[in-house]
Amino acid sequence: MSSDQQYQPYDPQGGQPYDPHVTQTWEGQTWDTQYQPTVQPQAQAPVSYGADTAYLAPQGYGQQPATGGHPLPPETPYGYGAQVPAPYEAAAPEAPQAPDEPGPAYSSPTTSGNTRITDAQRARAEGRSPIIEPGMQPAALTAGLGALLAVGAAVGPYALLVPLLLLQGLTAAGWFRLNGMWPARQGIALAFLGGIVADAVLLTAGREHAAGAIIGTLGVWVLLTLVLQLRSHADPDERMYGLMATVASSALAILAAGNLGAEPDAVVVGAVAVAATVLARAVPLPGPVSVVVALLAAAGGGIAAGGMTGLGSSGALLGLGAGVCAMAGLRVASYDYPSRFVHMTAGVALPLTAAVPAVYLLGRALA
Repeated sequence: MSSDQQYQPYDPQGGQPYDPHVTQTWEGQTWDTQYQPTVQPQAQAPVSYGADTAYLAPQGYGQQPATGGHPLPPETPYGYGAQVPAPYEAAAPEAPQAPDEPGPAYSSPTTSGNTRITDAQRARAEGRSPIIEPGMQPAALTAGLGALLAVGAAVGPYALLVPLLLLQGLTAAGWFRLNGMWPARQGIALAFLGGIVADAVLLTAGREHAAGAIIGTLGVWVLLTLVLQLRSHADPDERMYGLMATVASSALAILAAGNLGAEPDAVVVGAVAVAATVLARAVPLPGPVSVVVALLAAAGGGIAAGGMTGLGSSGALLGLGAGVCAMAGLRVASYDYPSRFVHMTAGVALPLTAAVPAVYLLGRALA
């Protein structure tokens, strides 16, 4: 045996002589607790120009590496008493903890994109009606204002002018707030000024020219409102909303001036009938029953007021017509979950303002 063969160790698995380029591993069991992965030679792949910038997917914990060995356990230190996961089990993700206190139902539009809903939208979502009647207190104020109108009409046109101006002011302010436009001082002032101009024209022209005075004032005021809105620098949609609200508010304020052009007896009967209607409608009764009771109260108020004037029993028809218009005004003032301010302005004024056409037309027909 030569000296080279004497000192070359023998490989028991393959029977090949010792190769210094291959790392020797120990095959038996030892007391060493360190992890010793098996290293295997790998064939070199051809180098490409994009190898330096190629993306290599990370091998997460619990995945088998390409070398064929086992993954290393996590090296995160654990405190005393902590539970260490098994070497070859993936750690389960922790479940998100629920907040201690529930958050609000909606958030700010600038943080999470959820817009704040209005009271009317919430009422519809919960199955509630967005129509809320003004109630007894606005009805009592309407009845008081109607009594002032009746007394003023019985005394004379200038005595009627004082409660009429109050009616026109409440109508102008309530209509803007009913449409969600507040503060709108310029629009309210413009609509109220239209009512004052109509009053002045009616007092100057006389009761026989009432229709022409009202229509002429309304036409001039619509043109003035249109010119003022065209000069505004607001957003086009906002200008359109302002134009429509101002025109409607001015029309209602000018329409209320028709009390000066109607027959005084018709104004007395119509005001009493509207007062009886709103008071009866404010009584908590079922819907159809409340409507019937309100109409009967309107007719009864018309008969009672007609007996004190020259209309007599025909006041029942005028009172019934005024009562129907007053209920329409109440419905408008109750629409879309209104606020207390709406109830105390539009809820007070719109029943009396809406009844003016019936008082004017039926008063002239029945006189």
